[in-house]
Amino acid sequence: MGPVSNAAAYLFSEFDRLHILEADLFTDDHKFDNRNKRTPDPALKTEFEKALAKSTDLANKMLAQNPQDKNAMFSQVMANGLRGDYAAMIEKRNLASLTYMKTARGMAEKLLAIDPTCYDAYLAIGVENYLLGSSSAPVRWVLRMTGAQTDKAGGVERLRLTADKGHYLAPFARLLLAVAALRDKDRQTARTLLAALATEFPRNQLYAQELARIQ
Repeated sequence: MGPVSNAAAYLFSEFDRLHILEADLFTDDHKFDNRNKRTPDPALKTEFEKALAKSTDLANKMLAQNPQDKNAMFSQVMANGLRGDYAAMIEKRNLASLTYMKTARGMAEKLLAIDPTCYDAYLAIGVENYLLGSSSAPVRWVLRMTGAQTDKAGGVERLRLTADKGHYLAPFARLLLAVAALRDKDRQTARTLLAALATEFPRNQLYAQELARIQ
């Protein structure tokens, strides 16, 4: 969990530097579809990949000893999610991102079959279902043919589970729920979620900025 957490820190610092985290990118489909491929920091990418490689190596060793090691399984869920985020938001490789997303969801399902109380793992299932479930009907049909899950309402419910009961990913799940609320024109719910995050994490200026944007 240590190395994959480091990888998450590298990724989100790069997202912050590239101004990827502003909510309007995710609430405006036209803006998202026409987003530019970003120019990554090569040194940071190297550290990001090293952290993911170390996490994967450690997880594989632990799983060889115990195929039901929950920390190892969850670290693999996280690693695939982070790789998918990097591919989509920085490199604009949507198909590669979809593959990582599906892999993360499959691993999360295996983990939850062992322990349904690993609430952080529900986020991987929620993200896939919400994001892909927000696509048009023909696109959803094609995605389901590839084995993807596209239950938008079910995705929101999984995100709420992580937001309410998760440990590591609860704040991120609440942020995603705020974005979902904005997409549904529910500004009051988005304000409530962002205000709570801004209070809980006063040193993170993103929450306060996004709250001010929608006030």
